Amino acid sequence: MLSERDRRIIDAPNFASVATLMPDGSPQVSTIWIDRDGDDILFNTAEGRVKAENLRRDGRVAISVFDQGDHDEQVIVRGRVVDLTTEGADAHIDFLAEKYLGAETYPFRDPSEQRVIVRVRPEHVSDG
Repeated sequence: MLSERDRRIIDAPNFASVATLMPDGSPQVSTIWIDRDGDDILFNTAEGRVKAENLRRDGRVAISVFDQGDHDEQVIVRGRVVDLTTEGADAHIDFLAEKYLGAETYPFRDPSEQRVIVRVRPEHVSDG
């Protein structure tokens, strides 16, 4: 479903915005670091955060990624969460820290947090 162009934008260290739905149906938006596994979009959050709670209740999401090198280029994904897992989540946030910060490990780690990998399966992809 993702084109080579979409993959290039997602694979680069471009920030993304993810919209989830609050209990009353209103949108909630967060800026995130993203990753990709095939056509699935991955991001990392922590248990107890609003987006994690929203996604456990309603897995519908919209993700927008702008190419920082060319602001006319973007990828917009609407899809559903197909998995939330803590397995491998600490290693995944370290991978994202390397991608976005050039750091070996995630420098903002809070030992009291349980990290979670969110896997989104795209249902609709567009360039804006």
